[in-house]
Amino acid sequence: LFSFLVFLRYQIYYGYPLQTYLEYPIIIAQDVILLLFILHFSGNMKRALFYAVTFWGGWYMLTLRKWIIDLAMNLCTLISAASKLAQLRCLWQTKDSGQVSALTWSMSAYTCA
Repeated sequence: LFSFLVFLRYQIYYGYPLQTYLEYPIIIAQDVILLLFILHFSGNMKRALFYAVTFWGGWYMLTLRKWIIDLAMNLCTLISAASKLAQLRCLWQTKDSGQVSALTWSMSAYTCA
């Protein structure tokens, strides 16, 4: 979600045409809805306010200075790779792959790379 937010803000900040980033608001909305479902069904809806404040604060802080948005854009690859490593670590510790398929992981690794 962080990477999608940074990509969207970066492209808006630099004035890219709408057609180049039109998918990001849709993907972000899907991720937010999924996060709300997860919070609701795990009984942690009180955290939704924290995430909303963090989202809005980060949204505006990204463009306080030009170097902040540029640095965030460069860190997106590192953050995406770190999230994959965190998922792999969790799978390794639980020894249960659950609903993860080889196709899903290969597509995820391809897009991250």
